[in-house]
Amino acid sequence: MANLKSLAKDTAIYGLSSIAARFIGYLLVPIETAKFNAAGGQYGIITNIYAYIALLIIILTYGMETTFFRFMNRPGEDPKKVYPTTLHTVGFTSLLFVVLLALFIHPVASAIGYPDHPEYLMIMGVCVAIDAFTAIPFAYLRYAHRPIKFALLKMVSIAVNIVGVSLYLIVLPAMHVNLFGIYDANFDLEVVWVFWIELSGSVLTLLLLGKELKAMGNPFDKATCQRMLRYTWPLLVMGLAGQLNQCASQIIFPYVFDGNAHDARVQLGIYGACIKIATIMVMITQAFRYAYEPFVFGQSKEKNNKETYARVMKFYIIFTLLAFLCVVAYMDIIRYIIGRSYWEGLEIVPIVMAAEIMFGVFFNLSFWYKLIDKTIWGAWFSGIGAVVLIAFDIIFIPRFSYWACAWAGFASYAVSMVLSYFFGQKYYPIAYPLKSIFTYTLLAVVLFVGMSASNRYLPMLPALLVNTLLLIADVAFIVKKDLPLSSLPVIGKKFRK
Repeated sequence: MANLKSLAKDTAIYGLSSIAARFIGYLLVPIETAKFNAAGGQYGIITNIYAYIALLIIILTYGMETTFFRFMNRPGEDPKKVYPTTLHTVGFTSLLFVVLLALFIHPVASAIGYPDHPEYLMIMGVCVAIDAFTAIPFAYLRYAHRPIKFALLKMVSIAVNIVGVSLYLIVLPAMHVNLFGIYDANFDLEVVWVFWIELSGSVLTLLLLGKELKAMGNPFDKATCQRMLRYTWPLLVMGLAGQLNQCASQIIFPYVFDGNAHDARVQLGIYGACIKIATIMVMITQAFRYAYEPFVFGQSKEKNNKETYARVMKFYIIFTLLAFLCVVAYMDIIRYIIGRSYWEGLEIVPIVMAAEIMFGVFFNLSFWYKLIDKTIWGAWFSGIGAVVLIAFDIIFIPRFSYWACAWAGFASYAVSMVLSYFFGQKYYPIAYPLKSIFTYTLLAVVLFVGMSASNRYLPMLPALLVNTLLLIADVAFIVKKDLPLSSLPVIGKKFRK
């Protein structure tokens, strides 16, 4: 129980910081979707470019975050060699990527549909290289249990983003101030400056990690690097396949959409804006992942570790389903996060959120093969999921547009999750409370149907009231079944008397 409380504490700090940072980042969504109308296609460009960035960050970190945690806790390894070796290795590959991109920028830009704007790729290429490198000192902060510094530094880049984008899209045009000639005579807005602002945040974060980067002065250990690379290459395949599940649709979409390039960007922009609302699930999963990775590897030596993993799984599902229902319940309010010109795509949000929950379950399940050093299994599961997604996209995007993207992600994560569970039960069996998990899932489905009907057929205020009552019913069930008030800190004292 003490270990679970420690995990809960770290998850809370990572979670609150992640939510706060994402909330600040969320402010970019209404700004950008208001200033870049859906019909203009600019937000489609942003969605497309950031999909490539998400894929590149996986390639350039190639599983070294998880490998770092494993080797820092692995018997026989010297932590004083592991950290600097990881820094040198990822730093070298990040620098190599920037050099190669600079040499081949024009053919690459033409290949992905931006022959007239290679600067988009160069700016964001440098940005992603910096972010990949700084992932290692951020991993060290997690290893050292310094979530507060981790959280503050993570928020720096987002704060720079929101301030910079607000100035560029709102403040300076309103004041008719054309600093450095970034606007034309009509103060038209260009997507490229959004990318420059992103890069500036990454550079500032790099500078603020100076203390953690001092380990670069320590020698690189070739033998340690070789062992780490043998462990990590399946994680690269797994991470690449997993990230394809997240972003392949946005990359594939312009190539298979049944229409011209501009219409493809319009539709992609609608999809990209609407899935931002589903980011609540990404936040929860990310916060959980930051705390859970070091926790699992540290917990692996305990006798009751499997029981702990099973309990964590159940509570993860309970609270992500609750978050899912909260978003559905208040969709009539939350939809104002994005501009009205993007609202036509809001019905895909529950599908994307459900897919993210399954991704979180898949992540939760993934530790069985990491703990027995058989990471190749993860590569297979994620790879099969990626094949399902890509096939789904290619077949159905021409007919169903971004709806196909939403269902492709759902199908992909479902396949990966189920495969990981059944093989895990064979090689590293854990007695997950399936009956309880099924009960909570079924309840969430019933409440979702009720909330969806309320949103569709009732005026806004009555719908919000009905949905709130349904949420209270869900919380009451959780408290009664698995989270009695007497077990909670502070307020639990009153119920224990």
